[in-house]
Amino acid sequence: MSVAPKKPSLFQSMGLGGMSAMFAVNFTHPIETVKTRMQVTGNGLGQTVSGVFKNEGVSAFWKGIVFAYGRELSYTSIKLGAYAPVRDMLGAGGSDAPFYLKFLAGALTGGTGSFVGNPFDVMKTLAQTNTGSKPLAALVGDMFRDQGIAGFYRGVEANIARACVLNATKMGVYDVTKGMVVEKTGWKRKDIRTSFSAAFVAGFFMTCTVSPFDMIRTKLMNQPTDKKIYDGFADCFAKTIRNDGVLSLWRGFVPIWARFAPQATLQLLTIDFLYTQFGFTSI
Repeated sequence: MSVAPKKPSLFQSMGLGGMSAMFAVNFTHPIETVKTRMQVTGNGLGQTVSGVFKNEGVSAFWKGIVFAYGRELSYTSIKLGAYAPVRDMLGAGGSDAPFYLKFLAGALTGGTGSFVGNPFDVMKTLAQTNTGSKPLAALVGDMFRDQGIAGFYRGVEANIARACVLNATKMGVYDVTKGMVVEKTGWKRKDIRTSFSAAFVAGFFMTCTVSPFDMIRTKLMNQPTDKKIYDGFADCFAKTIRNDGVLSLWRGFVPIWARFAPQATLQLLTIDFLYTQFGFTSI
């Protein structure tokens, strides 16, 4: 006699979300490194990849991976793992639940996770953009000396805005698309084909909505440790448009999509797999 799947608790789901994210980031971190370098330098994709490989070697594509692990265990465990429990608390667990409630659940978990994981994001960005001979530990030490604890939370407003938009789009679109795929194809909600299709669609829409926030976040986090170039999110946004044009907000779109699509797919397929293995209902 089979046992009916049950819903995971908040902490159980967060633990599985963190495990899923840790697995996925090993494959997508090099793509994010390229994206971050493109946003900072303004160079194209080919020039950035060849420059990193020629000047720093293959290992440079994994710069900051330790901080990325810390980010996934803090930020992503909340934004990904807490989504289903929070969604259910809001009464949006059913396939006929309002779309905006699913987006709200994603925004809440994404915003909370980004605040918790912001220090890891800052250190990861410093590591990925560090092309000089100065050790990363020295860069982090300089930032702490000049800005204190606040330095690890620079760009936090942009990061929270980015995370709210990202996770609302990712989890909301994934959840709704899953229901549409099941309705149109007759596949089960746990079917890997359903999860893969929904994750791919979510990855594309994430790229469209998040790219501008990602650009501003990178600029704010990559400011020199001893001075501020931008006075917050609004100032950075205005200066970026004034100096580089509106379309510059989507600079690095291809590598962002190249990261988001496989990352969303790996994370969502993995967490759904783990849910099944532990006897929980699918997202």
